[in-house]
Amino acid sequence: MRISAIAAGLAGATLLAGSGVCADNEAGVPLRPAEAVGAWSLESSGQSVCVLNLGPRHTVRPQPACASVLPSTPAGWATSADGMRLVSADGQTLMSFHRWSNSLFVAHTPSGDLQLRRGR
Repeated sequence: MRISAIAAGLAGATLLAGSGVCADNEAGVPLRPAEAVGAWSLESSGQSVCVLNLGPRHTVRPQPACASVLPSTPAGWATSADGMRLVSADGQTLMSFHRWSNSLFVAHTPSGDLQLRRGR
C-alpha cells in the first residue's frame, strides 16, 4: 500500500511538471536591458504590424509601420514594475507593456491588445 501511494504521488508530480502547471517565473517581472536588446515584433489582432529594435542603452528604433498602432514615435524604453514601457524623448510613457512570459509583453489599449514578442 505504501509503495503504491508513493508511486501515485511521483506519477502525479511528473504529470503536473510536464503539463505547464508550473508558473512562468518571468511573468510580471521588469525587463532587464540584457534581455531587451534586439528585434521585437509588435502585433495586433494576431497580425504582425512592425518590428521595434530595442538597444542596450534604452534606445528604440521602430519601423515606420509602427506609427499605425502607437500613439507617437517612441524615443526609448524603460523598465516598469511588471514589464516595460515605451517612452517619448522627454521620458513620458507612450505605452506600457505587462510581461506575460519570457518573450511576450501585452499592452491593453482602447482599440484592443497589442503584443510585443521577441524576434521578427
